[in-house]
Amino acid sequence: MLVSATFSTHLLLAYTAYFIGAASPGPSNLAIMSIATNHGRKPALTFALGVMSGSLFWATVAMLGIAATLLAYAQFLIAIKLFGGVYLMWLALKSGRSALRPTRTTQSAPTDGGGTLSLKRLYLRGTLMHLTNPKAVLGWVSVVALSSTPDGAMPLAVVPGCVVIGLTVFCGYAMLFSTRTARRVYLRIRRWLDGCLAVVFGTAGWQLLTSRG
Repeated sequence: MLVSATFSTHLLLAYTAYFIGAASPGPSNLAIMSIATNHGRKPALTFALGVMSGSLFWATVAMLGIAATLLAYAQFLIAIKLFGGVYLMWLALKSGRSALRPTRTTQSAPTDGGGTLSLKRLYLRGTLMHLTNPKAVLGWVSVVALSSTPDGAMPLAVVPGCVVIGLTVFCGYAMLFSTRTARRVYLRIRRWLDGCLAVVFGTAGWQLLTSRG
């Protein structure tokens, strides 16, 4: 009974930490909102699944104990920060250009070359965004640490539970912001929102490129 209560406590801590990290406003969630309001539910859900896939990759790495080892090597984290910083700066440029366009023009999104929205490229973009986010690595290391009991054991439900939470959060944003009401509001504030995206992406990218730690 005591062991079960201990496991439940650590699971609750891990779930809470992951939920706060997943639901907090950030580049991935803002991108999901923008795609949902601009291009609809299916593209947004595709991007959200990409984000979740990136998260699941880091979850697997953290569970295997590789993340803690890799984080011990400064070069690894520096490489992720540089790559992630450049990628976010590129997204900031795209969002900034979109904010300068007239309202009647929708935000650019990856296409298959024939003008059709490419779900595959949206999925890959979502995955890449999360794979190049150092906070995702650190976040999963924290989740694994919080879910571990003093004797080193770790509930097997931690990753499946966090996956459910992540899918609920990311896909929930995609569903919510793809409604007609959200899209009508978006048309009114599109340029302002794209400008905010440019600032968020640019600030996050700059912080990654200039951070020393």
